[in-house]
Amino acid sequence: MTQTGPNRSYCHRGGGQPLLGATIPEHFAATAAHLPDHEAIVSLPQQRRLNYAELAAEVEHLARGLLGIGLGKGDRVGIWSTNNIEWLLLQLATARIGAILVNINPAYRPRELAYALQRSGVQCLFTIPAFRSSDYVAMLAELLPELAQAPDSGLSGEALPALQRVVIYDPAFPAETQRPQPGFTTWAEVLAAGSTVASDSLDTATAALDPDDAINIQYTSGTTGFPKAVVLSHHNILNNAWFSARAMHFTERDRLCVPVPFYHCFGMVLANLLCLSVGACIVIPCEHFDPQAVLQAIESEHCSAVHGVPTMFIALLEHPRFSGFDLSSLRTGIMAGAPCPPALMQRVMQDLHCPEILIGYGETEASPLTHLTTRDDTLERRTQTVGRNLPHQEVKVVDIDSGQTVAPGEVGEICFRGYHIMQGYYSDAEATARAVDARGWLHSGDLGSMDTDGYLQITGRLKEMIIRGGENIYPREIEDFLFTHPKIAGVAVFGIPSEFYGEQVMAWIQLHPGEQATDEEIRAFCKGKIAHFKIPEYIRFVDEFPMTVTGKLQKFRMREIAIEELQKTT
Repeated sequence: MTQTGPNRSYCHRGGGQPLLGATIPEHFAATAAHLPDHEAIVSLPQQRRLNYAELAAEVEHLARGLLGIGLGKGDRVGIWSTNNIEWLLLQLATARIGAILVNINPAYRPRELAYALQRSGVQCLFTIPAFRSSDYVAMLAELLPELAQAPDSGLSGEALPALQRVVIYDPAFPAETQRPQPGFTTWAEVLAAGSTVASDSLDTATAALDPDDAINIQYTSGTTGFPKAVVLSHHNILNNAWFSARAMHFTERDRLCVPVPFYHCFGMVLANLLCLSVGACIVIPCEHFDPQAVLQAIESEHCSAVHGVPTMFIALLEHPRFSGFDLSSLRTGIMAGAPCPPALMQRVMQDLHCPEILIGYGETEASPLTHLTTRDDTLERRTQTVGRNLPHQEVKVVDIDSGQTVAPGEVGEICFRGYHIMQGYYSDAEATARAVDARGWLHSGDLGSMDTDGYLQITGRLKEMIIRGGENIYPREIEDFLFTHPKIAGVAVFGIPSEFYGEQVMAWIQLHPGEQATDEEIRAFCKGKIAHFKIPEYIRFVDEFPMTVTGKLQKFRMREIAIEELQKTT
């Protein structure tokens, strides 16, 4: 049942199914018991396959190991890795014992990693040795010199006092991973520690969990500043995954190709948990997005669904060998993370053989999905809206100044309320209060309009966050870093439209008197110190910034000027 407000932009979705009242391990155990021989996960880079019985057994083994090394309910366990089976095992094993999994972007450099670990008080970090140009061992050695020596008890470093242990595993040979420095713990040692745990201790720990317990921290941000640590519960993310699966008409017969990163809510919740909630199969085509590997995986594994941000779908469609792949097994998937041009949606439906592809919208603070189109919606609504809110959720559009709910068709700020709203930002009550008002409404910072049937259109953003190819980028973080350059006196970072990425990063830079610099010099300064997707694509050196009468930067005016100039050059 859908209830819309009389002459107001308000919509509440009821549901034919009640909310799940289970914890993640309880629900997963039921799925595994029901479908023990059904394939649960396939990792093509690792050349490994696990059915649900095998997955449950490996989760059990790892969960006992986590207890054996002293972890338990409420402890923060970080994962800094690309997509692999061990990532999923840790996701489920931490949930089994009630530890809080902290997702860390594998593109982070030392400065960003240190912030994430400090902000959430991570006590144990799991990491891979390296991937491509990212040497995780070297970066950790830079942050934690104490790793060079075997600790008597915990690491107890000055830079990261909460961090007691770093566990390393090589996805190619997890159990055979070698210790790169004396202070590291190996995957095999964690598993071995489980032998000291009494047989009933794990079940006792799981039985003590409550669906409202915090189980996950994911990083996002408000309008300014560094990423914030969003705290989510079993109830939040399990129900979001479950109702998203139902909206997709997903069953145990489906196989989902997952090129989106696990560290992101798109991968962890809307892929991993979504599949596990109904007994479907997770297919990992590659550690990091590679369009050819994705196309090959869809063909070889007969995938019925594929998820991605718009840039991923563009890369698939534009691949020079696209026409040579048999993609006829595809049926559905979710496109989210950035605005989707209607023309792209139509190409995905026709050329990619995804007639039931859905557009999703939400944010990490909302677990993450709030809106999803359906296969039964009209083509116009499937290409020009983000659909209606999921069951058991409320949404309204309010006037920016008064906070009053606007009439249908009027633009205002989009707000959410329901089971899916975060518990808050970790150890930041002030920021939480700014994001979630006294009546429980999460203020998205996004602008949109709602029609009389509850369908939502996104028109823009109040907040400054940049979304580049599905990656959330926060201008303040880049500005603070660029300010460390000795030649820079002032800087303003904002997003400008990009046909391929949705948005690109632009920096306006004011140099100290007498100084000179080039675009290349600024980018070289950034390389290796901030994630590659945060490095400004466009740089403009200015003598002054557009300002309000009260001295505030007018980024909207900078954006207008930049767009006008770029249009002249194209």
